[in-house]
Amino acid sequence: MTKLKLLLCAGSAGVGLLLAGSALADDQPAGGSAAAPAAPQPTPMPYPSVAGPLVANGSPATFDAGPIGKVMVDGVVSGFALWQSHPAFDAFGNHNKDFYGDFSNAQIILNKTDGPIQFYLQVGAYDLPSLGTPYYKAKTITDNTYGYAPQGFIKLVPNSNLNVMVGALPTLIGDEYTFSFENYDIQRGLLWNQEPAVSKGVQVNYTNGPWAISGAVTDGYYSDTYTALSGLITYTFKNTDALTFAAEGNAGTARTATFATPVQQNNGQIYNLIFTHNMGPLTISPYLQYNSSPNIPGVSFSGDTIGFAVLAKYQFNPHWSLAGRVEYIKSHGAANLLGYGVDSDAWSITVTPTYQQGIFFVRGEFSYTGVGGGTPGLMFGTFGTDDTQARLLAEAGVMF
Repeated sequence: MTKLKLLLCAGSAGVGLLLAGSALADDQPAGGSAAAPAAPQPTPMPYPSVAGPLVANGSPATFDAGPIGKVMVDGVVSGFALWQSHPAFDAFGNHNKDFYGDFSNAQIILNKTDGPIQFYLQVGAYDLPSLGTPYYKAKTITDNTYGYAPQGFIKLVPNSNLNVMVGALPTLIGDEYTFSFENYDIQRGLLWNQEPAVSKGVQVNYTNGPWAISGAVTDGYYSDTYTALSGLITYTFKNTDALTFAAEGNAGTARTATFATPVQQNNGQIYNLIFTHNMGPLTISPYLQYNSSPNIPGVSFSGDTIGFAVLAKYQFNPHWSLAGRVEYIKSHGAANLLGYGVDSDAWSITVTPTYQQGIFFVRGEFSYTGVGGGTPGLMFGTFGTDDTQARLLAEAGVMF
């Protein structure tokens, strides 16, 4: 696709950001005389977004930061245990173990949500376990991806319909967020492995009725080369169902290739079509994804993947819920975008029951991943010849 097509795609696409509002209390005293308006009541953190089933603390701590104003303080501390079959070698040449125990999140989150200048900052350590890839401990992930301040931005808000964010931004791409507490499942999926997670740059957001549109200029897959154009547009129907189209493409060439920046995907294009259906306690979200890598001599090979996933959660009562995900992805061409060899494919199934009481939560998870057409040496197990992997996880923590 030409650069002109990328510009048209980014200009027409945008993202729907859900902006949390404050509820005002306006009670009258017993004596009947008018009282001064009460201070705004606390609301759950607006950033980062939480898709559930976990629910952010509805009454976070706030403090007066003087000339800055009121700042909301949240946090997530959680740990998990993991067992996996057919452990493989990781990107650093270390052989995975059968069992691991580690932090999944140890983060403090700051939000300023009023006035024309707002901000969000997330600091701490985190893990990013995902299906079909070797497991890495939290310190390794934090040191080799987005550091100890992974997301944060200044937000300029001229009016209620328009805002501009500058900083380390959550991606506009995909149907799963970056951190485990944000998502239906503990581990992210096979489609997520192809997507950017955090990008540095500038993003403009506009909302009007059922429409929410965003466009951004960023460094794509955290490459420090600011030539990626992305956008998203969401339409929310009267019954709260939503349809979203998202796209990102690189208008230049980025030669960065690191643990956090896959050079093939970073120079390519990626598209999503996502539908979210809400039906009482059930939410189901099917989505399609296509991404491609260009042939750039000395930088990347040509290839593409097409994938489909269905994410779902069911809330039995205020404490118990069940989430799950099924997905399939197929690669073509010489780029080896899946990592299992050219022209390989993969599928997965994940089931995640969750219990939450106040700020405390416990989750379990079973996942199974299969590979078809893989190249021996690039799949699972000590010799990379096993084509399946099962995992069991248990996670517990607090969202304060």
